[in-house]
Amino acid sequence: MPRSVNAVARRARRKKVMKQAKGYFGRRKNVWTVAKNAVDRAMQYSYRDRRNKKRTFRALWIQRINAGARQHGMSYSVFMGKVKANNIELNRKVLADLAMNHPTAFKAIVDKVK
Repeated sequence: MPRSVNAVARRARRKKVMKQAKGYFGRRKNVWTVAKNAVDRAMQYSYRDRRNKKRTFRALWIQRINAGARQHGMSYSVFMGKVKANNIELNRKVLADLAMNHPTAFKAIVDKVK
């Protein structure tokens, strides 16, 4: 009986990986074994960094809120404690945007919680 190989599926798998490797530098874009390793590594980084992005944005929002609160004589922790105590339902993303782009609105919030 002749040997049977599924060349169609194999080619499709390789084409998918080579398409993902498009734009890479050197042999990473056109040599199968190198491209496969590069794409695997890239997928691991992208999975990890989708989680890290959430952390870094939260840290950025906290820095911006802290800077805005300190302009009005409060620290970040005191400000956030008073925001929670006054049942103001604004998350850090919105508060950071107000502190940076709408200082009068942020001042109104600070005055309300004082």
